Amino acid sequence: MAEKYNQGRAMWSITKASIRAMFRSPSAIVFSLGFPLMFTMVFGFIGGGGSTVRVGVDHASDTLNPVFQGMKLNKNIRLVTDATQEQMEDDLSKGRLTAILKINTGGSAPAPPYTVHMKTSTASAPENVSMLINMLNTGINIANDRVHPRPSVARIVPETVPGRVYKRIDFILPGQLGFSLLSAAVFGTAFLFFSLRQTLVLKRFFATPVSRMYIILGEAISRLLFQSFGSIIIIGVGYFFFGFTLVHGLLTFLEMLLLCLFGLIVFMGFGFVVSGIAKTESTIPPFANIVTLPQFLLAGTFFPIDVFPGWLQPICKVLPLTYLNDALRKVAFEGLHLWNLGPQLLILTVWGIVVYTLAVKVFRWE
Repeated sequence: MAEKYNQGRAMWSITKASIRAMFRSPSAIVFSLGFPLMFTMVFGFIGGGGSTVRVGVDHASDTLNPVFQGMKLNKNIRLVTDATQEQMEDDLSKGRLTAILKINTGGSAPAPPYTVHMKTSTASAPENVSMLINMLNTGINIANDRVHPRPSVARIVPETVPGRVYKRIDFILPGQLGFSLLSAAVFGTAFLFFSLRQTLVLKRFFATPVSRMYIILGEAISRLLFQSFGSIIIIGVGYFFFGFTLVHGLLTFLEMLLLCLFGLIVFMGFGFVVSGIAKTESTIPPFANIVTLPQFLLAGTFFPIDVFPGWLQPICKVLPLTYLNDALRKVAFEGLHLWNLGPQLLILTVWGIVVYTLAVKVFRWE
């Protein structure tokens, strides 16, 4: 009698074979496990640590009182004590500091023993000011529970000084510009040259007198022109419809365009690397996302890197997109010029040298 075919065993064999195939597929691993895990970790860090505010400490401030000591223990307050008074005032007017605090003796009873003078500017993010006030009040209430019989340890005296009006679009738009440039440079370049290689278009180019360098330059210039057009639209929409800040008007606009082009040239190197190491078209998205996704999440694209834990921030400060986003914001909102952006341009240049050196080693024409 013939043995009955075991459907369950067959089903299990198919299941095991399918699982093996999925684990051997980079796309399946990256998109089903890697990205969700990365998003979970990043937003977990943000949710757990909370936002951070940078606060300057006036040099004449009393730093031995319980209010100041409580602020030192608060992980969400970054106290700036090593800058000059002039530098702190300048940073406050440009939104780099949320406030400058000066804590003095308040006077005799029944007045609170300490006065917290909190100087903010119109350039300070409103949500950061509110958060700082809440943290100060919480700290004062905790100190109140330990001190008797005074009704309050300290009182807050707010002051707002003139500065550029901070709008959320002033943070969002430079990040979206960086997002667009990195995406277009890596994905566009990788898919383009892989396709030209697979369809033998590059081989046909070689039959012509055109040199290889000019083939790359031609494709690169086309991307630069296209992304310049896209950047003009993004900046224009932000400026005319949402009040995006261009401190020096047309000059700031032109400087932002030059930064965009420089950033695009650097980022295209990543696209050449991905194109060179990808064996099939299906492996391009995982490799490209390994390059782009950490930068989208950690480089100050959607939210400041100060929201991350201290141990993660050095990683954020290594990524090239961090410095492009920072440079764009400094030019647009703070009014700096290209010649004031030495650190940002230097690190982007170093990244460009490293990535193009690697691209030369892995790039394949056929």
